[in-house]
Amino acid sequence: MALIAAFATPTGPRYGLVVDGIVHEWDGNPLTDRPGTPGQALGPLDEMPILPPILPGKLVCVGRNYAAHAAEHHAAVPDEPMLFLKPPSAVIAHGAPIQIPAGIGRVDHEAELAVIIGRRARRVRREDALHYVLGYTCANDVSARDFQQKDGQWGRAKGFDTFCPLGPVIATDLDPSRLAVRARVNGELRQNGNTADMVFDVPFLIAFISAVMTLEPGDVILTGTPEGVGPLSDGDVVQIEVEGIGTLSNPVEVGG
Repeated sequence: MALIAAFATPTGPRYGLVVDGIVHEWDGNPLTDRPGTPGQALGPLDEMPILPPILPGKLVCVGRNYAAHAAEHHAAVPDEPMLFLKPPSAVIAHGAPIQIPAGIGRVDHEAELAVIIGRRARRVRREDALHYVLGYTCANDVSARDFQQKDGQWGRAKGFDTFCPLGPVIATDLDPSRLAVRARVNGELRQNGNTADMVFDVPFLIAFISAVMTLEPGDVILTGTPEGVGPLSDGDVVQIEVEGIGTLSNPVEVGG
């Protein structure tokens, strides 16, 4: 397994390989190159100017993919994956602030495993689906609950700028079938789930979505959130942890 991070430089974005928390030089691009031998050490991951690990053309999200999460919203588990889209403009990096406009009501965190597509996928078979995956990262599907309930569809509630933190790295060659997924707010554990509890697993989701729309390299699938979602307030720090990947951390700012 390789861990790949994107970071800013004076000459533009670069990718590096992360070994024991240290970012090393790498001249490749994860969409076109296999990770090779790490180069010179550049510095600790948390001290680098980290960027989103990928800039997706589209973010395809899955609602109510954990039965316990559906139950906490008094909603039925769907017979098929419930799909919605988040705009790429919602994506922010590890460390960047989640900016919540004043007056929009309750806004919740949702810890999720994100799947990054590595090659064009159209009508792929479930048994072949993981061959189309570049890797995985942590995601926070930030959601404005009042708008979600008021609108009857989720585009506005899920689509605000900064409402999709991704990162901090891409983990390749990871088995997505049994990974712990957790959320902490100010250090307090809020969500503690496992991808083994998904209603529809990652291969099924890729096959299902690719039968509806072509998935392009760099596209991201958010696979749903376990129970325990809760509200965010000004000054909070929310951390999303996925086993084998790391921890995505973002402060919260309300107003403006």
